[in-house]
Amino acid sequence: MSRAKTSLAALAIALAGVTACASTPDPEAEAAAQLQAAMEEAMKPATPEEIEAANNADPLTKANFWSKEYSKDAENLDNALTFAEALRGIGSTERAIEVLSEVLVIHPGEPRILMPLGRALAANGNQLGAARAFEQVAVTQPERAEAWAALGTALDQLENHTGAQAAYEKALAIEPGRASTLSNYGLSLALTGDLPGAEAKLRQASSVAPNDIRVRENLALILGLQGRFEEMEKTSAGYAPDKVVEQNVELLKEMIQPARDIDSLKDASGPAPAASPSTEESPPAEATGLRLRRTGG
Repeated sequence: MSRAKTSLAALAIALAGVTACASTPDPEAEAAAQLQAAMEEAMKPATPEEIEAANNADPLTKANFWSKEYSKDAENLDNALTFAEALRGIGSTERAIEVLSEVLVIHPGEPRILMPLGRALAANGNQLGAARAFEQVAVTQPERAEAWAALGTALDQLENHTGAQAAYEKALAIEPGRASTLSNYGLSLALTGDLPGAEAKLRQASSVAPNDIRVRENLALILGLQGRFEEMEKTSAGYAPDKVVEQNVELLKEMIQPARDIDSLKDASGPAPAASPSTEESPPAEATGLRLRRTGG
């Protein structure tokens, strides 16, 4: 064999060896590629079908699902809002506040965050924080009745009734027939001793929402505080058990004699629960009793 042919044969053998080495899989590289693919798959947003199924599931399953979605993209506003709502659905109000506060840093001043944050703060007993959140929304979106109404409720809880009533006025200037605001305005007036004014607002609320038990209870209570017990009984009729109505009348008679005292109303009613737009349904008649009841929204 000539030297040239020998050289060509050696080169062919060498190239075949290189090709064989190149085609041999590298276990470490393959494992790394599989891990990367798995991570990319896990970080993909949920499909519309998966989202629908989760939203129709029980509250805990829904919260777990949105926890994962939130962890995939903490800057996604829609994910954060839905996760916070799901957390409140399972009673994790403090965690909902944390999530909303975190996303607010990324989207400062965003009303879509501030409104649910204010509600969560109010539900957690932080009325000052709630008032600040609602006020920011009211200032940036002054045409939003919901923000002014929520601000009024928070200010009432802080015993700033003058500020609360001014906020209710602004809400009603935008939506005059907002029953929940009319009702809460009436309670605010009652707590400052203006019983006729309270009655007027509650009658307006009752005309807008005649089947709202809380409005009827509040109106009945205000009538009783003015000594109009027959009207009180008629207003409560059909919405509360007869025994409860009778007990309320007797208790009010004791409260307002010898003098009507708005402080007695506060003592008997106890602290009113914070307004929550998520609790619009009226309580059953069996749950009625002598106390003021704020209306959500």
